[in-house]
Amino acid sequence: MVKIDVPYISQKGKYPTGCESVSTVMLLQFLGYDISVDTFIENYLECRKFEMRDGQIYGADPNEHFCGSPYSEDDFGCYAPVIKKALEKAIGESYDIIDETGKPMEWLLRNYIDKGMPVIFWACIDMREPVTGPEWKLLDGGGVFTWISNEHCMLLVGYDADGYYFNDPYEGHGVIHYPKALVENRHRAQYEMAVGVIKKN
Repeated sequence: MVKIDVPYISQKGKYPTGCESVSTVMLLQFLGYDISVDTFIENYLECRKFEMRDGQIYGADPNEHFCGSPYSEDDFGCYAPVIKKALEKAIGESYDIIDETGKPMEWLLRNYIDKGMPVIFWACIDMREPVTGPEWKLLDGGGVFTWISNEHCMLLVGYDADGYYFNDPYEGHGVIHYPKALVENRHRAQYEMAVGVIKKN
């Protein structure tokens, strides 16, 4: 078994859709940065509000911006490229920030967890079934975006023979263990997104 001891932060209450930011700040605090979730959101996370135009909802591409606000329970989230960009602004002078989307779990474990480095990791809330929708028109044109609901971001901190350990910010779960096959299935449902950081020489 490998399990990295990482400071825990809950998203409950103040950050209902802020799982990506909370998970990232847990990593930053683990690395020794004195930073709050609010500071990360306000200074580094690029957010974009939804707009109503002619009865249609328009929103951001979650690969480019956080869709709405992490403080709003009615808004959504963001994908790995947005967190990569925010981390590059926050700690890019000291760390290489790597979008590890699509890499197998063995890669994440070997290159990060086994070396004592947590990984920002996308799956589903409480490992629930993914749900297709809702949809919105993209603010910058280019058609309609379909969200995969129950999207959730956690910090992967370890593993054993049966599953994986996460600092899960949802509802104050703390460190939680989820079964291996279930995690891998829900990770695939959210495009196998992950972000890693490696100390520069």
